[in-house]
Amino acid sequence: MDNERNQRRFESVYSRKVRAGKRRTYFFDVRKTKGEDYYLTLTESTKRFNGDGYERHKIFLYKEDFNRFLDSLEDVINHVKENLMPEYDYDEYTRRHEEFEARQREDDDEDDGYDEDDGDDEPSATKSPSKQKFDVGNDDDMTW
Repeated sequence: MDNERNQRRFESVYSRKVRAGKRRTYFFDVRKTKGEDYYLTLTESTKRFNGDGYERHKIFLYKEDFNRFLDSLEDVINHVKENLMPEYDYDEYTRRHEEFEARQREDDDEDDGYDEDDGDDEPSATKSPSKQKFDVGNDDDMTW
Protein backbone atom coordinates (compact mmCIF):
# COMPACT_ATOMS: atom_id res chain seq x y z
CA MET A 1 0.00 0.00 0.00
CA ASP A 2 2.85 2.42 0.80
CA ASN A 3 4.40 1.70 -2.59
CA GLU A 4 1.08 2.40 -4.33
CA ARG A 5 0.67 5.67 -2.43
CA ASN A 6 4.27 6.65 -3.28
CA GLN A 7 3.63 5.87 -6.98
CA ARG A 8 0.57 8.15 -6.99
CA ARG A 9 2.53 10.88 -5.22
CA PHE A 10 4.93 11.17 -8.16
CA GLU A 11 2.40 10.48 -10.89
CA SER A 12 2.63 12.77 -13.87
CA VAL A 13 -0.75 14.20 -14.87
CA TYR A 14 0.59 15.88 -18.01
CA SER A 15 3.91 15.53 -19.77
CA ARG A 16 5.82 16.93 -22.76
CA LYS A 17 9.12 15.68 -24.12
CA VAL A 18 11.55 17.80 -26.15
CA ARG A 19 14.41 16.06 -27.91
CA ALA A 20 17.39 18.34 -28.28
CA GLY A 21 20.17 16.91 -30.38
CA LYS A 22 21.58 13.42 -30.17
CA ARG A 23 22.26 13.30 -26.43
CA ARG A 24 19.78 15.59 -24.68
CA THR A 25 16.09 15.29 -23.95
CA TYR A 26 14.01 17.67 -21.84
CA PHE A 27 10.89 16.59 -19.96
CA PHE A 28 8.20 18.94 -18.69
CA ASP A 29 5.93 17.13 -16.23
CA VAL A 30 2.95 18.37 -14.25
CA ARG A 31 2.78 16.51 -10.95
CA LYS A 32 0.11 16.34 -8.28
CA THR A 33 0.78 16.77 -4.56
CA LYS A 34 -0.96 14.96 -1.72
CA GLY A 35 -2.93 18.15 -1.07
CA GLU A 36 -4.41 18.17 -4.60
CA ASP A 37 -2.01 20.91 -5.74
CA TYR A 38 0.17 20.91 -8.86
CA TYR A 39 3.79 21.72 -9.62
CA LEU A 40 6.14 21.28 -12.57
CA THR A 41 9.30 19.29 -12.89
CA LEU A 42 11.72 20.25 -15.65
CA THR A 43 14.20 17.46 -16.32
CA GLU A 44 17.22 17.39 -18.61
CA SER A 45 18.34 13.85 -19.44
CA THR A 46 21.76 13.62 -21.11
CA LYS A 47 23.28 10.45 -22.48
CA ARG A 48 26.74 9.98 -20.97
CA PHE A 49 29.66 10.05 -23.42
CA ASN A 50 30.85 6.62 -22.33
CA GLY A 51 27.41 5.20 -23.12
CA ASP A 52 26.91 4.17 -19.49
CA GLY A 53 23.40 5.45 -18.81
CA TYR A 54 22.09 8.95 -18.44
CA GLU A 55 22.79 11.97 -16.29
CA ARG A 56 19.84 14.07 -15.29
CA HIS A 57 19.20 17.45 -13.78
CA LYS A 58 15.84 18.45 -12.38
CA ILE A 59 14.14 21.70 -11.44
CA PHE A 60 10.95 21.83 -9.39
CA LEU A 61 8.75 24.80 -10.24
CA TYR A 62 5.82 25.75 -8.02
CA LYS A 63 2.70 27.67 -9.05
CA GLU A 64 3.60 30.79 -7.09
CA ASP A 65 6.75 31.10 -9.21
CA PHE A 66 5.24 30.37 -12.65
CA ASN A 67 4.79 34.00 -13.77
CA ARG A 68 8.18 35.26 -12.59
CA PHE A 69 9.93 32.21 -14.03
CA LEU A 70 8.24 32.58 -17.41
CA ASP A 71 8.82 36.36 -17.52
CA SER A 72 12.52 35.92 -16.71
CA LEU A 73 12.94 33.06 -19.17
CA GLU A 74 11.35 35.09 -21.96
CA ASP A 75 13.47 38.11 -21.02
CA VAL A 76 16.80 36.27 -21.21
CA ILE A 77 15.84 34.43 -24.40
CA ASN A 78 14.79 37.68 -26.06
CA HIS A 79 18.04 39.33 -24.92
CA VAL A 80 20.07 36.62 -26.63
CA LYS A 81 17.90 36.72 -29.77
CA GLU A 82 17.75 40.50 -30.08
CA ASN A 83 21.07 41.70 -28.65
CA LEU A 84 23.63 38.93 -28.64
CA MET A 85 22.79 36.81 -31.68
CA PRO A 86 20.25 38.65 -33.85
CA GLU A 87 21.67 37.14 -37.06
CA TYR A 88 21.15 33.54 -35.97
CA ASP A 89 18.31 31.64 -37.69
CA TYR A 90 16.40 30.37 -34.64
CA ASP A 91 13.91 28.56 -36.87
CA GLU A 92 16.62 26.45 -38.53
CA TYR A 93 16.80 24.01 -35.62
CA THR A 94 13.00 23.81 -35.47
CA ARG A 95 12.83 22.89 -39.16
CA ARG A 96 15.56 20.26 -38.80
CA HIS A 97 14.02 18.93 -35.62
CA GLU A 98 10.55 18.59 -37.17
CA GLU A 99 12.07 16.54 -39.97
CA PHE A 100 13.94 14.44 -37.43
CA GLU A 101 10.77 13.93 -35.34
CA ALA A 102 8.85 12.74 -38.39
CA ARG A 103 11.54 10.15 -39.08
CA GLN A 104 11.80 9.26 -35.39
CA ARG A 105 8.10 8.41 -35.20
CA GLU A 106 8.81 5.65 -37.69
CA ASP A 107 10.97 3.97 -35.08
CA ASP A 108 9.10 4.97 -31.91
CA ASP A 109 10.32 2.10 -29.76
CA GLU A 110 13.65 3.74 -28.87
CA ASP A 111 14.54 4.51 -25.24
CA ASP A 112 15.60 8.00 -24.17
CA GLY A 113 16.67 7.24 -20.60
CA TYR A 114 13.45 8.38 -18.99
CA ASP A 115 10.44 6.42 -17.87
CA GLU A 116 7.58 8.77 -17.07
CA ASP A 117 5.69 6.00 -15.29
CA ASP A 118 8.58 5.43 -12.88
CA GLY A 119 7.78 7.15 -9.61
CA ASP A 120 11.28 8.44 -8.92
CA ASP A 121 11.97 9.68 -12.47
CA GLU A 122 15.26 7.77 -12.58
CA PRO A 123 16.38 6.76 -16.07
CA SER A 124 15.93 3.08 -16.57
CA ALA A 125 19.21 1.24 -16.04
CA THR A 126 17.89 -1.96 -17.58
CA LYS A 127 17.04 -0.50 -20.96
CA SER A 128 19.61 0.14 -23.62
CA PRO A 129 20.43 3.76 -24.49
CA SER A 130 18.74 5.36 -27.45
CA LYS A 131 20.29 4.60 -30.82
CA GLN A 132 19.08 7.41 -33.02
CA LYS A 133 19.39 6.68 -36.71
CA PHE A 134 18.98 10.19 -38.05
CA ASP A 135 21.56 12.91 -37.72
CA VAL A 136 20.13 16.31 -36.85
CA GLY A 137 23.57 17.85 -36.63
CA ASN A 138 26.33 18.09 -34.10
CA ASP A 139 25.28 18.87 -30.52
CA ASP A 140 27.39 22.00 -30.82
CA ASP A 141 24.98 23.15 -33.53
CA MET A 142 22.04 22.88 -31.12
CA THR A 143 22.65 26.22 -29.44
CA TRP A 144 19.63 27.72 -27.72
